[in-house]
Order: sequence, then structure tokens, then C-alpha cells
Amino acid sequence: MQHLACSKATIGDCLAMPAEISVDQTACDREPIHIPGSIQPHGLLFVVERATGRVIGGAGAIEVHFGGNWLGRPIDDLLTFDVIASIEKAPRTNEIIVGKHEVDGEVHDVLGHIVGDIILIELEPAQSSQLTPEQSLSNLDAIAKRFETSPDTSALFEIAATAFRELTGFDRTMIYQFTEDASGVVIAEDRNEVFPPFLNHHFPASDIPRQARALYLRNRVRAIPDATYLPAPLRWSRGEDQTVDLSDVALRSVSPVHLQYLRNMGVRASASVSIIKDGVLWGLIACHNATPLRMPFAVRAAAMALASSLARQIKAKDEAENARERLTLRAHEDRLIETLQLSAPVRELLIQAAPNLREMMASDGFAALSGEVLVARSGMVPELDELRTIIKISEPRLGDGMFHCHAFGRLSDLPAHLVAVASGLAMLKLPLQENLFLIWLRAEKAQVVEWAGNPHKELTGSTAASLSPRASFAAWSEEVRGCSNIWNNNHIDAIHRVGRVISESFQRERIARLNQELQKTLEQKDELLKQKDFLMREINHRVQNSLQLVSTFLKMQARESDDMSVVEQLTDARSRISAVALVHRRLYSDNYVGAVDLARYLSDLSKELFLSMGEEWRSCHSSSFSPVLMDADRAINVGLIFAELITNANKYAYGGGPGPTSAVLDHHLNDIRLTIADRGTGKTRLTTGFGSKMLDAIVVGLGGELQETSNNPGLKTIVTIPVQFRS
Repeated sequence: MQHLACSKATIGDCLAMPAEISVDQTACDREPIHIPGSIQPHGLLFVVERATGRVIGGAGAIEVHFGGNWLGRPIDDLLTFDVIASIEKAPRTNEIIVGKHEVDGEVHDVLGHIVGDIILIELEPAQSSQLTPEQSLSNLDAIAKRFETSPDTSALFEIAATAFRELTGFDRTMIYQFTEDASGVVIAEDRNEVFPPFLNHHFPASDIPRQARALYLRNRVRAIPDATYLPAPLRWSRGEDQTVDLSDVALRSVSPVHLQYLRNMGVRASASVSIIKDGVLWGLIACHNATPLRMPFAVRAAAMALASSLARQIKAKDEAENARERLTLRAHEDRLIETLQLSAPVRELLIQAAPNLREMMASDGFAALSGEVLVARSGMVPELDELRTIIKISEPRLGDGMFHCHAFGRLSDLPAHLVAVASGLAMLKLPLQENLFLIWLRAEKAQVVEWAGNPHKELTGSTAASLSPRASFAAWSEEVRGCSNIWNNNHIDAIHRVGRVISESFQRERIARLNQELQKTLEQKDELLKQKDFLMREINHRVQNSLQLVSTFLKMQARESDDMSVVEQLTDARSRISAVALVHRRLYSDNYVGAVDLARYLSDLSKELFLSMGEEWRSCHSSSFSPVLMDADRAINVGLIFAELITNANKYAYGGGPGPTSAVLDHHLNDIRLTIADRGTGKTRLTTGFGSKMLDAIVVGLGGELQETSNNPGLKTIVTIPVQFRS
């Protein structure tokens, strides 16, 4: 059920009301109604010492029925049956049904209550009825079925009011529901002509003090057969008044304030049956009678069972209504998701989704603001500057990015002209690239609340002894302004889900945009790589042609020369040019640019060198190269070193003839080690020629070192070079 009444408490629910204005801060809340020291006189109460079973106190007309010597006697002797044993064996509850007992020819119900080290035993005249227990249970079951088959809560409450009046026989029964501010409203009523109608009338929270509501939760049925009774005080064997908690005693005397309240209302007898839903006091079945009327234990037990059945049906119908509302909200949410999946910017899609978002929350207006821009709007929405004012008022009150209030129109800092369209507000802040505010507005629902008497008149007096209740219950109307329908939990949950859906859509849009930009960048990169590849191939082609031309000129020059030393030098130069040409081809044929696999490069270079030396040299050579990725410039220099060392072995190791040679490439951390070895005559030259000078210069330039050692027999040359240049 949705309520429109906007008391201070309901405003405080959404606007953080200070504690000092709470409606529960009254003197009535401090009245000790659980220890009145007396009972209602239509029954008897015995206070029994649990350890001995002896009566140490009592109230009511005990002397009339049991004589004057009842104090100090065993309770089992007074009632002539084993009362204590029956109570001790019973399950521990607030109220233990001991059984029935005849007192002076009248049957009484006997109830027990264990309070610490004492036992309270109350006797109350039992109901005389022609109905059998089976008939009573059948009647209760029939009423419960009527509750179950009622189409909605309104019909359920009407059926319940009638059923409780038939069960109890009171002149008027009312279904009284507590609202969120602890006040109450009569939502259903069944009566005769004795009392005026109270249907739809509100009662202030002060009419039922806080400690009284706590007792209603503990004792589910409370009956007052005659509001004009004189209390029967407790009398003690020690001759002095003692305090005992009578919270669970059905005969417990009622607050004089409440008795006066009933008399002011014209009520002579009353009963209240608690409606407890999910462990919370949801409301009461309030019963009034113009003349004295008792409500025996059997009727109270039936009323309590019927109230439990009513509470279950209230919960079931509320859950069914909530389920229907959640399904409706989910349908709106599905439509929102479908809209946001379209191939368009989310801001544009919000324009399309705005009517659905407004209908989804049963609001009169919806707006979406991103930064300083009004992205979308639907229904009754103020201008942009006014929306900024609403955001300025609401943003400090955000909790987890969310704020909602059905009494927003009663805020003093809200401009008066906005009350009509913004009395109810729900706002969600989404931290996207810019803050996105989703705002739902509900128009003012001016309501005339009918009170049973003026609720703003304060109770007189400051102590329990001087308290007096209000005397007038005449209909008093109050117009409530600045409020809207309440945002229920289903709406709040749905708003959070809407926020998640929109946030996910913004993220998808952002990812899609980044993917498009990345795809465009990749396409541009591919195009640049194609252009670069074309240029590289063209450069490689021209370089290869140039190197081939130089190699041809050197070959021609060698043929025309008769000086063998010159021929030898020209041949060495061609070999070095071949090494450079090979690494150049490898550099531009591999998938990566700027680095080469040194092992593969040396292997290919070795094949070309031995191809020119002849098959007899190639068959005597062995090699082992570990994979090393090296910068192209350094690889060329290593290739020159390799070619120079292999050529030297060809010339000097075996006197110009073929012989065994080996080449090994190792890689350790940041260093490579190239070892060229033969089994020839060893180092024979004492002079340093051009090749040796070039070799030394290259090794030093690479930051490495060269070492020549005996191979026993032959020569072993070890060149150690960093993979990367050390600065």
C-alpha cells in the first residue's frame, strides 16, 4: 500500500530528521504500564513462590472464593490439583494453558506464567458455548479460506473486519494499520449504529505509546471487559508492596490514561488483537463496545489464530502484488535494454528511451543531464536552470549515488514554483566520462487527511500521575501539501538496475569507439607498412644491384691483374661484399625489420663462402650456431668477422689446400662467443695485414675482444661480443 501522509517522521526518513523532533518523545512513553501493581477485577491472580509452591501474593476477590487464609498456602491445596507440576512440564511460552477449574460452581480458565523465581497463575471465567471444539476449528478454517480467496488486500480487510466482529460480538471492529511514522489509519471497519464510522481516519502515534506497542508485539490479544472498572491491587504476605512484571498476564490492569482515553471515546469495553507480519507489529484488530463485554480465553485464542491467518494472507498478497510490479518493471527494463542495443550513441538512445523510463517509475517527468547538457526529457520537466537547482539541493544528500524522497516539495530551499512538478524526486548519479544525472519527478498529490481528533494538541502534564488523554475524537481534516506517492523498494531497486544498464551501454559504446579508432589506426599502419615494404624492397633491389656491380668490377679487375697479391686482395674484397649483401637480403626478407637471426645468417653466409671455396672445403667444415637475435648493423660486422676468419683458415691453415675447420656460436646472457678453429699449422704469419687490421678494428668497434690460442694442433680464434652495445 502507498501512503501520501507526510508527517515530520516521513519527511525525516528521506531528509535526515533530527532526533529531537521525534514523535515518540512523550511522557506517555515513560509510563511503567508493565508493572501496574493491580489487575482487572473480573478474575483472580496468584503469585506463587516457584521453589516452595506457596502463595506469596494475589489480587482479586480471592477471599470470596477461598476464604481469608489463602496467603502462605500451597497453590495445589487451594486449587485442589497439581498446578505447579502442570506448569513445569508445559513448554516454555509467555502463556501456559494449565486447564480449567471450577470455583464456586463457575468454570474458570487457568493460565500460568513463569517470571524468574515466581509463577503467576491467573483464573478467569471461561466461555460457556454450545459449540464443540471441532465446530470452532471448522469455523476458523472457513474464515481462513475466505481470507485466502479474497481478490486483493482491500477485500481481505473488509472480510477480516466482519469476521472478527462475528467472532467477538463487539459493536465495532476495525483493521488498524501502523504507518511509517508510527501513526495509524483505519483501513477497514464493521460496526452497528452505536458508534460513528472511523473508516480512513488517522490516529497520531502518541495514542499508542512506544512501550504499549512493544507489549502488543509480546501479548497478541489484550481485552478490557469494562473501562470503568476499579483496579484490584496486589496483596503480599509480607505486608509491603512489591513490584512484579505483569507483562504476560491477561488480567494486567490497564493504564489509567488509556481507560480515560476509552471513556472519552464513548467505549465501555475494548479488545486489541495484534497483526504481526515478519516479526513486526503491522497493525491491530481494534474492537469497541458501548457496554461491558468480556472476551474469554477461548475467544482470545481463536482471535489470535485468526489474526495469524490474516497476517499470512497480508504477506502473501503483498508478495503477489510486489511480484506483479516487479514483472512490470522488468518488462520496462527489457525495452530499455533493447533500445540501448541499437547502433547509435547512448545519448541519442536516451532520448528514445525517456518515455519508457518515465512510465517505468510511475513518474510525471523524467530528465537526463550530462554535465551542463540536457540529454533527454519526457513528461512534465522544468527548464534546465531549474533542474540544476534540484541537483544542487539533492546532490549533498546522495547515498551510494542515489537519493529519493516523496516529501521533496516540503523542503524550504526548493523554489515554490517547483513544488507542483517536483514534490517527489528520485535521482541517480552515474560517474561516466561526465557525470550523468537521471532524474524522476512526481507531481504534488495534495491530500486531505481525516484525523480522529486534532493530532497536534499536546498531552497535558509531565508525569504519569498527571497525564490525561485527548478528549475529542471528532473528525479533523488536515490538507497535506508538497508530497507525492512513496517510492517503494521495487522502484528503488529498478532505478539501480537502470543505472547499471545505462553504465554498461556507455562502456560498450566507449569500447566500440576505441575499437573503431584502433581499427582505423591499424589500417593506417598496414598501409604505411605496405608503403615502407615497397620502399625497402626498392632500396634492397638497388643496393643489391650496386653491390653486385662492385663485385663484378672486382672480379674483372682480378682477371686482368698478373700480381697474385692483388688478385688475393680483390678476392677478399669480393668475399666481404658478399657478406654485406647476404645480411642485407636477410634483413629485408625476414618478417621483422632492424634485427636478424644471427645463427641463420651465419649458416647462409657459410654456405656461400664454401660454395666459392669448393666442395672439398665444405665437406671438411662443421658448424654449430645457437639462435641469437641481433641488431642488423652488428650482425653485418659479425658476418665480416666470420668471413675473414674462415678465409684466413682457407689461406694459411693447410698451405692453401683443404682441411678440417669448425665454427661455433654460443650465447650467454648479453654476450655471444664465436669460435673458429682448424687443425692446421697454427699461427704462421708474423706481420699484420689489412685483413687483420680490419678484423681488430671491427671487434673493438663492437665493444668485444679477440683471442687467438693453440688448438693443438692448429689455431683457435675466439671472438666475444655483446649482443647489444654497452654504453
